[in-house]
Amino acid sequence: MPFPLRIALRTIVSLLAISLVAFIVIAAMPSDPVAIAIRTWNLPATDQTVAALRAQWGLDLPLAQRYLAWLTRFLGGNWGTSFRTGEPVLSEFARRLPLSLLIGLSGLALALVAAVPLGFAAALNPRGLADRATRVLAVFVQAVPSIWLGLILIWVLGVHFRLIRPFGHDAGSLVLPILLIGLHSTAVLARVYRRDLIHVTTQPFFRTALAKGNSRSAALWRHGHGHAVYALLSAFRAEAGWAIGSTAAIEVLFGLPGISQFLVESIAARDYAVLQAYVMVVALWLILMNAIVEGALHWLDPRT
Repeated sequence: MPFPLRIALRTIVSLLAISLVAFIVIAAMPSDPVAIAIRTWNLPATDQTVAALRAQWGLDLPLAQRYLAWLTRFLGGNWGTSFRTGEPVLSEFARRLPLSLLIGLSGLALALVAAVPLGFAAALNPRGLADRATRVLAVFVQAVPSIWLGLILIWVLGVHFRLIRPFGHDAGSLVLPILLIGLHSTAVLARVYRRDLIHVTTQPFFRTALAKGNSRSAALWRHGHGHAVYALLSAFRAEAGWAIGSTAAIEVLFGLPGISQFLVESIAARDYAVLQAYVMVVALWLILMNAIVEGALHWLDPRT
């Protein structure tokens, strides 16, 4: 089976499986959204009111019928209506998703660009300054939660030095969230890139390149970069998944109107349509990133 067709088929099957599991799990969540809506909107808790809301939201149907009805509408572009806001979920996501993608993709792109020179400098001089700095940074970002680090940076850069406006709505207010996303991934990717470059220096062909008169940096770049990029892209796939949770935390911390903040606000109301749509968007993000990385790895080494 051709590579693109195999990726497309796996994507469709994965999305269908994820949608079914997510629908069952969300439907099994405790608390009834109808009861929550009645308390929130101060409606009379009569049998007629409860029955009308359940019929309006399709909660009176069997689970299998509800799933098939939701899937049909979802594929047709009707993602349902938010119980909490009364607005179409697709419209809410279309308005909020660009901001979330901007933060996540910018942070990952920053990390990918910064990891190569940092990892190369660390591999060029093991146990040197760059090597120690990337090691300390990797340990630090793994040990310190992004929310805690964000609070510290808000106080230092926003309150103490007044260099940024952390809670504004302009482009400058996005600098710190993007840096927080990129900081974690930069450390991880730089160490992965450095590790594979170090492995190349132990190979006979690298010693042959040195014997031919190449400098260590030239030989390392010419013979090690391609090998290390392969490992770098594999690690990038995992970092793309990590960026989802980090973006969600940062959106809440900085009050950014992305889809993750919308999700947090919708959880308490058991807003099924929003929860299901969020799961599908995240699943599509992960599957697309995985497909892109696999395509790049296949291009680098068609034998895979």
